Amino acid sequence: MTAISPENPLTPEDAEALLALLPERVEIERGMSDRELDRVEERWCFRFAPEHRTLLGAGLPTGSRSWPDWRDGDPEDLAERLAWPVEGVLFDVEHNRFWHPDWSPRPAGTKEALEAARAYLAEVPVMAPVYSHRYLLADPHRTGTPVLSMHQTDIIYYGTDLVDYFHHEFGRPVPTPEDHRYATIPFWSFFVE
Repeated sequence: MTAISPENPLTPEDAEALLALLPERVEIERGMSDRELDRVEERWCFRFAPEHRTLLGAGLPTGSRSWPDWRDGDPEDLAERLAWPVEGVLFDVEHNRFWHPDWSPRPAGTKEALEAARAYLAEVPVMAPVYSHRYLLADPHRTGTPVLSMHQTDIIYYGTDLVDYFHHEFGRPVPTPEDHRYATIPFWSFFVE
């Protein structure tokens, strides 16, 4: 498989090949219908990236708490997963004095700093969980963005795109060329660049 791009979108056949990389202990339920995916997006107020939607349409990985169960999952669990990236930044604002350089000067008090950070973070792009703490930009108009491993402000690239990520996490990694440039994700790319 080649890199995902607007000119080379993930096909259902490509998605099935990615799902085939998963270990045997991972159960793969039938793929989600467009209607099911639309309901998830409406319920959680975000839109999947095209390749994420294609993957979930080919099959829904289950059998481990690491996979978000978009069909029958516990709403509290899904809410926590979706909040994880922002909550991680807020944790570092509170406990590790993190403050983004594009934000206004940090308020002196921790409570005020958290309130200000929360307001800034309400405007950042949503990241959708793929597996465990691996996230993909939730934007239906962008394809081929990197998968990020997100733990507080310790955020790293974990794949140049969804295909590369699946090969790194579950298959045989293909080396990323030294001069490769990752697609940028507003706000979130700050942590890895």
